[in-house]
Amino acid sequence: MAMNFRPRQKEEPEINLIPFIDVLLVVLIFLMLSTTYSKFTELQLRLPTADVDAQRDYPKEVLVSVNAEGGYTVNRQPVIGRGVTDLASAIQAAAKAGKESVLIIYADATARHQSVITVMEAARRAGLSQITFATQSSGAAAAQ
Repeated sequence: MAMNFRPRQKEEPEINLIPFIDVLLVVLIFLMLSTTYSKFTELQLRLPTADVDAQRDYPKEVLVSVNAEGGYTVNRQPVIGRGVTDLASAIQAAAKAGKESVLIIYADATARHQSVITVMEAARRAGLSQITFATQSSGAAAAQ
């Protein structure tokens, strides 16, 4: 029996990347399916500030205020009557830019929801589609 002492050729170790890629894809799919994507909707507000007054287009703005009792003012002029038609005619008269006007609703925090909906319905009847709500920062509210 002859002994074979010749050195064997060493095989280079081969790294197989296919199982590694499979595991990464499974982890990626798991993360994609388990992650919840939430949409954050924000109100588009255009509140006046001292520095930007020159940029604002006042003729296009119609300011409607709703007090806690449900009374309305359009551009600081009280509206007689609380009906949708009275409010719509007052908004239409105040909208100097026509359908391009922007309606800004200043509603009291304790005003009834129906009062704000009435303003929105009156704006629709007046042909205004750009509506925004005015708010104040929580720091300003705490100071009052």
